Amino acid sequence: MLSDRQQQIIEESINIIDKKGIQGLTIKNLSKAIGISEPGIYRHFGSKTEILLSILNNFKEMAIMLSGLMDDFQGTAVEKIEFLFTRMLAVFSESPSMVSVIFSEEIFKNEESLKIKITEVLNTHGKTIDTIIQKGQDEKNVRGDIDRETLVLIIMGSLRMLVKRWDLSNHSFNLETEGKKLIAGLNKILA
Repeated sequence: MLSDRQQQIIEESINIIDKKGIQGLTIKNLSKAIGISEPGIYRHFGSKTEILLSILNNFKEMAIMLSGLMDDFQGTAVEKIEFLFTRMLAVFSESPSMVSVIFSEEIFKNEESLKIKITEVLNTHGKTIDTIIQKGQDEKNVRGDIDRETLVLIIMGSLRMLVKRWDLSNHSFNLETEGKKLIAGLNKILA
């Protein structure tokens, strides 16, 4: 469990990445933003990579939590995906700076430990959607003429594109409203 100070460091790191990109996340910038010394940061995290791993661990925990909710959620595949997307889009709308980290996995490709962790996050979401689609195909409420892996790719890619477009437009449209339109379209694709 993270201390309050560690949580503050993580939150401020996300804000810095959102405003200045990954290059702007330095221990110096972080200590200045929080108002503690650079050695103060190092008392809580051994390195910038350790901070980024903690951020990604938080995202993985959220992905696991959402997956667990799907295990107990009663409904069709489309209703489950709608529930999942609605939750995710609400989180992004409330904390837009998260998008800069979670949908910018390319910033982690040069650091193996970070690449592994972001892959775990993406795989957790992918497995959740895959399980939903498989069950939907078994129950005949998701079309079976398109293979499961392709449907998962369509769903995940659609969400990613919507969120990236929202982020790149400086949040110029209502993400949750556009998300409902996306879900309606996906419903037609899946049915």
